[in-house]
Amino acid sequence: MTDNVEFEEYGLPRATHEEADGSAGSVVLGDGDYRYEVSGKNWGTLPDGWKYKEATAVGVDQQDRVFVFNRGTSAIVVFDTDGNMIDHWGEGIFKSPHGISFDPEGNLFLVDNGDSTVRKFTPSGELLMTLGEPNKTSAPMSGKPFNVPTHVAVDPESGEFFVSDGYTNAVVHRFSPEGDLIASWGESGTDPGQFNIVHNIAIDSQGLLYVADRENHRIQVFNRDGEFQTQFVNMSRTAAIYIDTRGDEDIVYIGEYFSGIGSNHMGTNLGPRVTVMNTKGEVLSRVGIESYGSQHGRFFTPHGISVDSHGDVYVAEVSHSDYGSNWNIDHELRSMQKLVRVR
Repeated sequence: MTDNVEFEEYGLPRATHEEADGSAGSVVLGDGDYRYEVSGKNWGTLPDGWKYKEATAVGVDQQDRVFVFNRGTSAIVVFDTDGNMIDHWGEGIFKSPHGISFDPEGNLFLVDNGDSTVRKFTPSGELLMTLGEPNKTSAPMSGKPFNVPTHVAVDPESGEFFVSDGYTNAVVHRFSPEGDLIASWGESGTDPGQFNIVHNIAIDSQGLLYVADRENHRIQVFNRDGEFQTQFVNMSRTAAIYIDTRGDEDIVYIGEYFSGIGSNHMGTNLGPRVTVMNTKGEVLSRVGIESYGSQHGRFFTPHGISVDSHGDVYVAEVSHSDYGSNWNIDHELRSMQKLVRVR
């Protein structure tokens, strides 16, 4: 095997093969009440011959079914919380799976950033709605839907939903439950209310919107009308966000990319990691302090995140796009982890 040579050559800290494939055991990461056992293994049992290629997003429904949106054999793979596959669908539909989220009825919004569409499905894969014309984008930075959208957040109170749009736009769109455009807001830049890749979006129990403004290294918070409220900084590249509204207070889970450069790949506290905070912006836990890697206790590129009713965290990582596609390796990098909360 050439794993160690190739990993070291491209800046990944040297690891044994046992560490690289996750078989060396597990570690506990995090702080206080938010500590997690992390194995480093690819989570979820796929049938023989299947692959994720890379998991781009993950969502857990009210029944604790785990939906993984990925770019491999089947676009949607559904698991129980033990990682047993219970369903799959979506083959041949999506060009480049990107974001997943649920409405209060349990239907799924799936964002395809390859053909710039937002589709709504039942949990069993029946298409309910398509927004955007496949492979026909709006003008870059026009503010009109869509040009490489990324994610959806649904307001459980009104049924309205918000689309982050995204890579070649710098806006959030607000839609009626029927899919009619109500308003759009945002622009390119670094000031409050401006975006540099609006990558993920979530809504809290008070109806405030949290936007992962990835390349500005922050979370911005807005009301439903797009009015800026506050921002959370001192973060790495904020790519994924999920808000758990089931407890006494809303808890915000954020997946962050590595924010260093090649020459300081050995640096710590630069991501990739998962940050847990409350809606005041107070950090409750940092999960992961080391640089990127396959070893247990490390991440590659947290791109999607969700939490089940037990408080366990699921992290989808675009490890192939960011790392594996540039490395001379003969295997698929881990792209799906479960972080089991230590109780």
